[in-house]
Parts: sequence; C-alpha cells; structure tokens
Amino acid sequence: MDELLLIEAVERYLKDEMSAQERTFFEEIRKNNPAVDQMVVEHTFLLHELDKQSGIKSYKHSLYEIEGKLAEEGLISKSQLKGKAKVVFLWKKYKRNIAVAASIAVLVSLFTTGLVVSYNNRTKQTEISQLKRELYADFGKKIDGLKAAQTTPKQVIPENPKFGGTGFLIDGRGYIVTNAHVVERMKNIYVENNKGEYFSVSLVRTDATSDLAILKINDTAYKTINNLPYSISKINSDLGEPIFTLGYPRNIIVYGEGYLSAESGNEGDSTAYQVSVSVNPGNSGGPVLNKNGEVIGIITSKNSAADGVVFAAKSKNIYKMLNEVKKEGDSINIKLPTSTGLKGLDKVQQAKKMKEFVFMVVGN
Repeated sequence: MDELLLIEAVERYLKDEMSAQERTFFEEIRKNNPAVDQMVVEHTFLLHELDKQSGIKSYKHSLYEIEGKLAEEGLISKSQLKGKAKVVFLWKKYKRNIAVAASIAVLVSLFTTGLVVSYNNRTKQTEISQLKRELYADFGKKIDGLKAAQTTPKQVIPENPKFGGTGFLIDGRGYIVTNAHVVERMKNIYVENNKGEYFSVSLVRTDATSDLAILKINDTAYKTINNLPYSISKINSDLGEPIFTLGYPRNIIVYGEGYLSAESGNEGDSTAYQVSVSVNPGNSGGPVLNKNGEVIGIITSKNSAADGVVFAAKSKNIYKMLNEVKKEGDSINIKLPTSTGLKGLDKVQQAKKMKEFVFMVVGN
C-alpha cells in the first residue's frame, strides 16, 4: 500500500470516518501487519500531542487576555512592572486593594511557563496507568463462597482482599515474581493458583526502579515443583517478536497475544519493552513469553491515551535483583529455570502448560 494512502487511511480510521466494511478490512490489515499497527499507534500519539499543544496555546492566550484586561481597568500597570520582580511588586502594592480573583489571575499569568511544564508532567503521569486491580463485591462473594465450602483446615483464605495482580513462579520452591506496585499497599499477601487454591506468601524483595517484587509461598499446603517448563531470558529480545501473556484481569486466568513493538519502554526506558497486547487492570506482574517459551518480560503498565501501548519490565531485571541480593550477603538462594519445555508446542499447549505456574496475587 502506498505510504501516503496508508497515512490517509490511518487518519480516517482514527477519526472514525470509515464505513463498517472499510474498518473491518483495515483492522484485519492492522492485526496481521505489525508495521501498520505501529503506524496507527504513532499517529495516535501525534494527534494526542497536537491536541495537547493546542489546549496549552489556548490556555496561555486566555491568561494574556486577563492580564491585558486588568491593565486596562487600572488594576495593574505594565509600566510599573517593567524591570521589577513582578510577583513581589504585585503582592506588596495590591495585596489590600485587588480582589482575590484578580490577584490569582495575575499571579497565574506570571507563572504561565511553570504551570505549562507542571501541566505537561501531570499529563504524562496520568497517561501511564499501572495495571493493579481493585477487587470489588464480586470477588468478596467468591471468598465468602470459599469459606462456606471449606472442608480442610489447610486451605488458607484471605480476609477482605482489596487489591489484585498477577505473579508467576521463578523457582519451584515457591518464589514468585510480580510488580512492586501490586504489593506496595498490602499488609497481608496471598496467591491463588488456577485450581482455586490459596497460599499465604511473604514479601522477599522489591525493586522500585524496575517495578518488580519477589514473593515466597510460606504455606505448608504448597508442594514444591521440581521443574518449571519455561526459562527466564537474560538477553534482549528482537523488535517484532511474537509474544503472549497470561494474567488475572478477571477471577480466571486470561490469555493474550501480540508482539514486541519497541525495544525500550516509556520515554526510552532501557529496562523495559513496549509490547502490543490487550491488557487490563489485574495483568500487572504477568509473564511475557516468546514463541519458544522463554519469559522475556513482566507486564507493568500501559499508556491509556493510545491503544495497544503496553510496557513490560525486561526479564533480565530479575537477574539484576538476585545479584543485588547476593552482594548484600542475603541467604536467599533462588535457582531460576534455564531450559524450556514449551519450545515447539502450539499456542494452545503452551498456554495449557504455562497456566499451572501463573498466580493471582491478592491482599489487603
């Protein structure tokens, strides 16, 4: 497809100007062509930035109009302000005479540049949303049902869990990786496997930089797993590489697939990837695997202003965390899996084997 025609098609797609048939056809192209999908993502960013800059320009213009009007009404004098520290001068001269609203308008206009910077920073922060899940009444009903049906004293059931995410085993003795932001407000932490069994866990280590945390199942009902069927990658993955992830945006495990769309994360973060995959709150901490069954990343967040822009901490951050533990002389001895039994299997079989080792992380 000619590049100019493609750009025009992307714009029509984003502006919802396509017919239903055209939209279906274009979405099929986007699904099967990573380059087209990336162009849609980049164009979404561009349009968003243009809208944002237009809003800022309009905001500044309004402030200048307010300042001019105040000067015309004699509340402020531009000649008096010339060469002086405006804020100090205005405060001393007009603090008893100028109405509160006028004072605020003048002060705000004098700090327009600073406010614009602050506005931009806040906007960037709100665009990146973490994928921790808040648990609502339906989850509480599930817990109540488990308590009512409890038949063995070994089954640990969490009390009023408020937050949730995803984690996966990195050592069959019960060591689990998740996101640091998933567990940061949890005093009591539990994990649930795909069979509905809960285990109490303790927090072993957190790393705010990579947004990762290591948990340890300390429940006597947990049985050690000798061999994990996947490995943890030490090296960077390639652009366009197919990936899949498993997580708990619902009370059951959910599969998603996509591809690696950028070799760095938000604002060029070299410790993370950008991936194109469908995720929702609750996917935080979920593993990102390549077609060979190697964990290459851990889902952390997404850009809420653009479809399909998801960020994942690189798996080699896990190795970095464990090296830091060793340097500090900690007695933790985690043995990461180094070989994969998922290579060569189709997607259905890979997901079937993998889901046994992915947990819902909940707590309060």
